[in-house]
Amino acid sequence: MHPKSFYFCLLVLCIGSTELSAQLGFCGGNSGDPIFTEDFGSGTIDGPALPAGTTTYNFTTGTPNDGSYTISSTTNYFDWLSIQDHTPGDTNGKSFIVNASFTAGEFYQREVTSLCENTSYEFSSWLINLQAAGGCEGNSIPVNVRFQIWDETNTTLLAQGDTGSIVANSSTEWQQYALVFKTEPGQTSVILKMRNNSNGGCGNDLAIDDIVFKSCGDNVTVSTNTNEQRLVVCEDQGGVSRTIIATPDFSIFNTHAYQWQQSTNQQIWTDITGENNNTLSTPAVTATTYFRVKTAEDPINVNNDLCNVVSDVFDIIVLPIPAAPTSSGDVTVCEGEIGILSVSTQNTYTVNWYDADTGGNLILANNQNLETTSAGMYYAETNSTEIECASTTRTPVTLTVNPLPEVPDDTFAFLCEDSFITLDAEVENVTYLWNTGETTRLIDVSAPGEYSVVVTNINGCSDSQSFIVEQIDLPRIESITSDGPSIIVSTSNEGNFQYSLDGNMYQNSPVFEAVEGGFYTIYVQDNANCGVVTQDFFHLVIPKFFTPNGDRVNDLFTPDGLEVFSTISFSIFDRYGKLLKFGNSNSSSWDGFFQGNQMPSDDYWFVIEADTTQFKGHFSLKR
Repeated sequence: MHPKSFYFCLLVLCIGSTELSAQLGFCGGNSGDPIFTEDFGSGTIDGPALPAGTTTYNFTTGTPNDGSYTISSTTNYFDWLSIQDHTPGDTNGKSFIVNASFTAGEFYQREVTSLCENTSYEFSSWLINLQAAGGCEGNSIPVNVRFQIWDETNTTLLAQGDTGSIVANSSTEWQQYALVFKTEPGQTSVILKMRNNSNGGCGNDLAIDDIVFKSCGDNVTVSTNTNEQRLVVCEDQGGVSRTIIATPDFSIFNTHAYQWQQSTNQQIWTDITGENNNTLSTPAVTATTYFRVKTAEDPINVNNDLCNVVSDVFDIIVLPIPAAPTSSGDVTVCEGEIGILSVSTQNTYTVNWYDADTGGNLILANNQNLETTSAGMYYAETNSTEIECASTTRTPVTLTVNPLPEVPDDTFAFLCEDSFITLDAEVENVTYLWNTGETTRLIDVSAPGEYSVVVTNINGCSDSQSFIVEQIDLPRIESITSDGPSIIVSTSNEGNFQYSLDGNMYQNSPVFEAVEGGFYTIYVQDNANCGVVTQDFFHLVIPKFFTPNGDRVNDLFTPDGLEVFSTISFSIFDRYGKLLKFGNSNSSSWDGFFQGNQMPSDDYWFVIEADTTQFKGHFSLKR
């Protein structure tokens, strides 16, 4: 196990056990490659049975009862947890499944050979309690296993440790346990034993997997005298080298022998001839190379992979000069649009944008896409995300910005009622699309509203123009009245109207003053020349008052305009309805007398019958 994993695994061990022997523990330094591994194979058929002498338990290919075991890819027995084996990547992987005997005692023993004498090793194994929480009506016997390492004579106990009670908790997580031991001088094998500390019965059911033996030595770090633990350089820096130092922590070994190695893939390692000290001046490196050192307590063991440990790895990573990025193509946009220039490169690289093919100014860093509205040529350069290691060339990408068609400003137009107007886009050599669906430069419209046209030039660039069309309604004469000598025209709608009595001379006021009585045609038009409306009107001038005082000024009440009628009757009444005067065409005035008497100042009423038309009103007599 890697030394940095020690504290994590120790924490896991403590969680999984309520009682931990002081001798259980992992290698506190560097480990070698696995020397012995038992993962119990894979497949859907139970077995094979362990070699003779490995266990006193009975082998079964079915459900293991107390004092029995099986080698199987399933744990789906009784009410046990159903779990997979521990071995990573296994398909139908098997584990050693044990139903403890009623009597505590040893259930597994095997010899591990080909070790080195007087050398420290780490034994480890993964274990799990198969009983679910609540099993055995809450009285499940906990798992408690003792691991032992004996010398090859089976007389000297080198190390042992107990898992402590592992209670049923329905966890499907395997737990790892380990022992560190040292072989005896002159001995190259040990005996591994496992013992149940608890009696069997309801509970004490377990599975074991991935038994591993590794050499165990000091934690050996490798770094430069400036504490660099790796080096990343660019290919264009040429051959680089470093003096690296191996530093053991003396946690296991008292003395140290070294053999430096190098590799290009961390799979195949080659000894560097003559490099047997704790320092190494690396050769000039032009391609990625890894360095480590094998360490043993005795020089005779340093090249025996069963006895040595390997240090941390010192990397000299040589980054190849990246190729220039690949352009996604030049981009053309219309004025006002954002152009997105894009290039692609490997995921391990980044892209920087410049305004020149060499040197120049950095425009945007760490992005494969550049967004801009400014036309021109831009240059993309590939670079490493770790250090400055750029492509030797830059990829040009051009942004072309085409102008929009020049359209007039938005236009206000006026439409005469019951008419039409022609709207003109006023742009040549373009295509047109009106919001009415029409596609010509000119369109006729006969309804007020907002009209718009999109014009598109030969570059595919478009702009739009709006037309606000307002309708001018014809005047609608509501009434024409006489007010003394004045004619007053009223319309039912509003507008910039003009008024005329002859159709030639127009005035802005709807009141014609000092008009003689008679028949008239009234003309009303809007000043936008949208048309004229007319209405005939008889203007009868009724004086509002008269003053019969003999000064020959306004002495008579005489309506003006009656002469155009053939027959006339003329009646004057006081406020009580008394007839004071009756006349005809020859006598259509009143002097203010009744039966020779002057009538007093007061309001009086008239009724005039002119042909088929009747006029009524009142006036004042003032003295």
